Amino acid sequence: MRLSSFFIAALAAAGCAAAPVNRDPSVPLTTVERVDLERYQGLWYEIARLPNRFEKGCEGVTAEYALREDGLIGVVNTCRKDAADGAVKQANGRARIVDEDTNAKLEVSFFGPFWGDYWILDLAEDYSLSLVGEPQGRYLWILSRTPSISDDVLSGAVAKLNSFGYDTSALYFPQQPPVDRQ
Repeated sequence: MRLSSFFIAALAAAGCAAAPVNRDPSVPLTTVERVDLERYQGLWYEIARLPNRFEKGCEGVTAEYALREDGLIGVVNTCRKDAADGAVKQANGRARIVDEDTNAKLEVSFFGPFWGDYWILDLAEDYSLSLVGEPQGRYLWILSRTPSISDDVLSGAVAKLNSFGYDTSALYFPQQPPVDRQ
């Protein structure tokens, strides 16, 4: 496989892999009330994540979403191996909406018929920041439209994740290059 377990081979087979659970299951996990998929599409930079094996050694991580004619969402995840200016690895996948009332619960697949949960837990009003997780608490991302965010915005995002029951002490903050690399 060209990407050697990059992005979502583990998420797609989430039931097969025993990723650590970093969330208190007694705290109900909710999503945002509504996501405008037109506004959500485009490029997102990974500001932080819970460590996972499919992103091992990934820096300079981005995710790009585009609406497809078949009703699915195209997904391109990009990783730079071991450094913000490292070799580029990409994984192409697709996402489908699970909850059409909100568009906040999706499933993503990068590997055959296997789908993993992708829930939009919080979203800035201007779509500049997104908190994404899944109900088991194994995966979590802070995504931004820019490669970096202010300390205040980051503190607010982490506090919100704590209120959702996540153990944010395990967050990993990948390096992002200082300039646009796309």
